[in-house]
Amino acid sequence: MSQIKTYLQTHTNPPVFLISGGVVIVLVALASVFPGQFSSAASAIQSFIFDYFSWLFVFSTTFFVGFVIYIALSKYGNLRLGEDDSTPEFDTWSWVSMMFTAGMGIGLVYYAVSEPLTHYKNPPVVDGSTPAAAASAMNYTFFHWGFQPWAIYIVLGLSLGYFAYRRGLPLKPAAAFYPFIGDRINGPIGHCIDILAVFGTLFGLATSIGIGASQIAAGLGQLFSFSDGLTTQLLVILAVEIVAITSVMLGVDAGIRRLSVINMWLAIGLAAFVFIVGPTLYILSNLATDTGYYLQHFIGTSLTIFTNPKGEKFQHAWTIFYWSWWISWSPFVGMFIARISYGYTIRQFILGTLLIPTGASIVWFVIFGRTALDYVTHGIGADALMNANSANAIFVLMDQLPVGTIISFIASAIAIIVVTLFFATSSDSGSLVVDILTNGGDPNPIWQQRLFWAIMEGAIAAVLLVAGTVSGGDSLSALQTAAVTSGLPFCIVLLVMCAALYKALSEEKMPGTRINTDTPAYGAQRSSK
Repeated sequence: MSQIKTYLQTHTNPPVFLISGGVVIVLVALASVFPGQFSSAASAIQSFIFDYFSWLFVFSTTFFVGFVIYIALSKYGNLRLGEDDSTPEFDTWSWVSMMFTAGMGIGLVYYAVSEPLTHYKNPPVVDGSTPAAAASAMNYTFFHWGFQPWAIYIVLGLSLGYFAYRRGLPLKPAAAFYPFIGDRINGPIGHCIDILAVFGTLFGLATSIGIGASQIAAGLGQLFSFSDGLTTQLLVILAVEIVAITSVMLGVDAGIRRLSVINMWLAIGLAAFVFIVGPTLYILSNLATDTGYYLQHFIGTSLTIFTNPKGEKFQHAWTIFYWSWWISWSPFVGMFIARISYGYTIRQFILGTLLIPTGASIVWFVIFGRTALDYVTHGIGADALMNANSANAIFVLMDQLPVGTIISFIASAIAIIVVTLFFATSSDSGSLVVDILTNGGDPNPIWQQRLFWAIMEGAIAAVLLVAGTVSGGDSLSALQTAAVTSGLPFCIVLLVMCAALYKALSEEKMPGTRINTDTPAYGAQRSSK
């Protein structure tokens, strides 16, 4: 018993670790024993959030975009996340690769074809299956995957990076509230913030794992003609979690960084293949047109709250789900990009995180989404594409490309590999982040805890998939509901975090000077370089 106590005091933040781990285990057990009741209760909570708090998500996410742009363009943009003479820990390509694969890799492949086609068929404001619907479809797809999600990540990532590397505080969400609550970040208030971040990370990550598992299963089912049902999805989760656990055990540089870089090259290769063999000139033309449409309508799209039944249904099912998913996902992505961004200036951090992934996402969706729309409008596999579900839509598109069966098979196999590696990189980096959250902010946690949280992530995703299926709904519905539920309280946390960060920045002496340089948190980060 004394050894366990010593272990907890040495390697964890006991209140956060024990409460988070205990509650998660209880929830997984309840969802396993009472899957139908668990799913129904979660759905009722989701409906309540949609009905009464959609406005909060709409205004908050738009505010986050404006806030981070202001900080980037202000005098504070010159401050470094570290000492004034510090240099980045990772080169730009590795930095972008890890940021991108952790941030939204699985979802980009899952929704690359299906979301533009769904919005084309059922747009919120124009008639479906028209040129106007195609423009609207691409606009809302960019909207859901563009500036808003990355601004959400930046708020948390910048706050953590600033307070950890310039103020010498632990790398944990509670530290960002130091200007308001001082040393109480290490007390009950701080523990509550960190526990909330753990839940948001786990449920947001579980949603991505469930999406990845369903798409891998669909791809394997299409290529090899076997069932892509729940059993296959659970086996996929087990297999990929083994890869993710291996990666996270190797650490950031040896495991996560290498896996992320490999996956980025594979994803680029897949997109280049579709671009070359698909309607290349059509893609290039619409890359400019769709980007311009998105930028021109950005403010209007961002601040629209639908009140008519059709628009309200669309906004709840897509926009509000996305905003709550990104917010619940933000402790993970924000902390991870903070962990890998030591030495970058605030301006580099914000503009790099906001513009590079958004630009890459736009190119990705134009290549895959516009290719699918072009084929539909010209009757090339139109019925198959329009009737495909989100998990297998990209594989249906591969079958329509003007290449031979063997080439199409290889392209689909590469798509499966890309999803698998996105799955693994999200899981391993997520395990690292949850471990940092529960150990008090040490950026170099011990392997036993990384293993525990990696196993818990897979267990949560598997159990919630089963709960969604048993309740009679989509197998992903329970996962999505969990993400929405955890996103609401953390939205408020992020708003307060903006105020705390601005207060701290306004106290900086220009040019920036670090405070408390000789702290364990800073020393640990510096020694890992």
